[in-house]
Amino acid sequence: MRVPDYEDRYYNSADGIRLHYRDYAGPSDLPPILCLPGLTRNARDFEPLFEAVAGDWRVIALDFRGRGLSDPDPNPSRYTPPVYARDVLKLLDQLGIADAVFVGTSLGGLVTMLIAATDEERIAGAVINDIGPEVDKRGIDRIRSYVGKAQRWSGWDDAGQAFHTAHGEMFPNWGAPEWQRFARRTCREEEDGSVVLDYDMAIAEPFADSNDAPQPDLWPLLNGLRGKPVTILRGELSELFAADVAKRMESELGESAELVTIEKVGHAPSFDEPESIAAVRRLLDRVRERQ
Repeated sequence: MRVPDYEDRYYNSADGIRLHYRDYAGPSDLPPILCLPGLTRNARDFEPLFEAVAGDWRVIALDFRGRGLSDPDPNPSRYTPPVYARDVLKLLDQLGIADAVFVGTSLGGLVTMLIAATDEERIAGAVINDIGPEVDKRGIDRIRSYVGKAQRWSGWDDAGQAFHTAHGEMFPNWGAPEWQRFARRTCREEEDGSVVLDYDMAIAEPFADSNDAPQPDLWPLLNGLRGKPVTILRGELSELFAADVAKRMESELGESAELVTIEKVGHAPSFDEPESIAAVRRLLDRVRERQ
């Protein structure tokens, strides 16, 4: 896969954390696409999307604080969705972007819903990837079983095999090349050639605390997305995003929403699936019609 050219850029959060984003050039008469990754992930997760649409659209992909090329937060209590939402809004303000097409995977989808609830005018359209206002405890327990646990592998083959062993049932059609690709998006190579996870292990602390507490009603977060072009992606095998929750989301959002279920995929669709890219293209067509 040839990933289009981009620029690595940086900005400072309101509380002084240096944050990284990729910026792929595109037309100025369309809202840019803003990609927000999952809990342990980074901008590299969206490489298939960059390949598909960068150039036709400006694409910006953020590394949340403590992930990828963004600096870690010395105060782990700030690794929370409301803080990430503030970081996103500061980036948009700094770049002079009035609105964007949000593509949010898991945590990134939750951040998108938070921004929709407080600053709905910033959202020209949204892809909510395998997350909803309710999450399945099975998926939370699965994430808690590995998040924040430092690991080191001898190389990329070893890392890919480890991910296959841990998560193979979520992507039954993947072979060794796909799992090594997953590892390269999720990990980084150290100077000695070993491979480690590419995030601050301290992100696990507030994640555990928040999921041990009583869960708030997040369904009102959808109010800011009503009437906007929205695509809800769900992996058929997802343990985090239940089918009935996805159906209710589609119903709550009405005719402006499309629910797309990706077969034989768990949490979360990776945009390597042609069906995922086709769904994004349909969303972008709807956004373009409104411009």
